[in-house]
Amino acid sequence: MTRSKKYARSLHAKISLGTTSDDRFMPDGYLSSFSKMKQLILTEKLDGQNNCFNKYGVFARSHTAPTQHPWDKPLRDRWELIKGELDDLEIFGENMYGIHSIGYTGLESYFYVFGIREKDTWLSWEAVKFYAALLDFPTVPEYEIQTELNTFFQPKLSENKVLENWLTANLGKSWLESVETSGLLGGFDPLTKKSCSEGFVIRNAAAFKTNEGDIQVAKNEFNNLFKLVRAAHVKTDVHWSKTWKPAALLDYAKYKWFGHEYLGNP
Repeated sequence: MTRSKKYARSLHAKISLGTTSDDRFMPDGYLSSFSKMKQLILTEKLDGQNNCFNKYGVFARSHTAPTQHPWDKPLRDRWELIKGELDDLEIFGENMYGIHSIGYTGLESYFYVFGIREKDTWLSWEAVKFYAALLDFPTVPEYEIQTELNTFFQPKLSENKVLENWLTANLGKSWLESVETSGLLGGFDPLTKKSCSEGFVIRNAAAFKTNEGDIQVAKNEFNNLFKLVRAAHVKTDVHWSKTWKPAALLDYAKYKWFGHEYLGNP
């Protein structure tokens, strides 16, 4: 029996290029609503698996039963150490143990938190960082926002151009140029060895419900966050579960979770 709701669908900005047939875009006019939010958070979208820690276990995309995937073993081991501290908190993040389409040379952890739900509320980014630190997890890498989105609105500019200009101002380069770099964790294409990163997530810094606000989306879709993904991002195939390889940590020999060294054996 399902004991919690799975992570809602995150929608793409219209300039996002790495979409698949079942992906959906934010509706027209969404950026105006984001410009009115008091504070936005800009983070790097990591190429991992969406996992959730809650008091019932560790879940992958489905929440019908705890995950038994071999690449989730480090997370299951960690859950045994923290399960008594979770209560109503559900910790969502990227499981980086199994390499997908991007490898990373700067991983400090196998799990990077990007959101925390308490009952029906997604906690503020400040609270996310507080609880992540309390549980000894890092959060996904964050880019400092130098210029707020509302300063970029011009009546004659499309919202696509407004978003592009805002990202360029805060990244120091266009978002398309940025995803051709290694990002904040040393990303690279395992096949070509070229630097790359997956994309970005922009979210409301304040707490919110899944689809709370004036942007009209489906009940299972977020309207307080959206994403941009590089073109032709997904390079894994149906054989990934048989050929996957574990990622290496930045300081592998010293890496420990609450004093319990994890040797990385699946």
